[in-house]
Amino acid sequence: MPLLPRYDRSRSYRWNYDHAPEPTEHPAAAVAGEWTFCGRSVDSPLGIAAGPLLNGKWCLYYAALGFDVLTYKTVRSGARECYPLPNLQPVECGTLSGSETRVAPIDEMRGSWAVSFGMPSSDPEQWRRDVEWTRERLPHGKLLSVSVVGTVQEGWGLEELAADYARCARWAVDSGADCIETNFSCPNVSTCDGQLYQDANQSRLVASELRSAIAEVPLILKIGHVASRSDAKCFVDALGTIVDGLSMTNSIAAKVGTGENAILFDGEQRGICGSAIHEASVDQIRNFSAAVTQGQFTIDLIGVGGISSVAHVRDYLDAGANACHLATSVMVDPTVGLTIREQFSK
Repeated sequence: MPLLPRYDRSRSYRWNYDHAPEPTEHPAAAVAGEWTFCGRSVDSPLGIAAGPLLNGKWCLYYAALGFDVLTYKTVRSGARECYPLPNLQPVECGTLSGSETRVAPIDEMRGSWAVSFGMPSSDPEQWRRDVEWTRERLPHGKLLSVSVVGTVQEGWGLEELAADYARCARWAVDSGADCIETNFSCPNVSTCDGQLYQDANQSRLVASELRSAIAEVPLILKIGHVASRSDAKCFVDALGTIVDGLSMTNSIAAKVGTGENAILFDGEQRGICGSAIHEASVDQIRNFSAAVTQGQFTIDLIGVGGISSVAHVRDYLDAGANACHLATSVMVDPTVGLTIREQFSK
């Protein structure tokens, strides 16, 4: 197969937004078994996590490359610019556990990178039109999940933030979204919208507002790194009757640099994604699966983190995941979904 266009990390977010490749149909091997995503039938457990799919054209591109759930990158109730370059900084590190404070930057991508976008968003009128356009063109059997986040304003409390989350979710549903994924975790922002998952009670309040806004449409929460089984149980017990799915792990946060005078991103932490977080993310699925089983809840668990082979997918499925969503590997190799599907049949 010829080398396909991919996200260009040397270019700006805006450049990549405006230069989505044209979709080209490629034969995708069938994946044996019956698969569902939050109660809806799909052809495989493979999807794209919020991140690579900057707009509808990117969604259609990856829909043609073996992915069945396409997560439209996080949108807001108002336009917001992306952080400056670098947005994707390759890093050298082994397996991360969450206790690390710093990782070293490198020039070439070797499996992991620090992500620094800051949850940018186009204007609501633009993304709502684009979501509608995308849903109309997605092939039958593909699901469009739209990631939304609330935007904290001066003087707001949690109730106002919850209403903003709900507003975005309702707009996305009205535009045709099959599912809503709400971003409760972004280590690259300091406001509470990026840290909600760390407080189960606050998460429950916001999720309840979201549930009221979107009725029966599947609701997925995107959460960050949760290391302990007791914390996983607390979160599941608080949200188990409200949400349909949990997507994890967003990333593991660390500073990026090699010395006190060579710290990138103004010394702020950035989310590390890719192969470095695979083991911790699988462990997290295992802990949440135990909590879901113990509480007898019906919640789909979506594994995210370091997936680039069928063996990685099976790691997550064996740990209790219902689906696996890729991000880093598809930005490096757009054909990875087709390869995984072929490996499933062997």
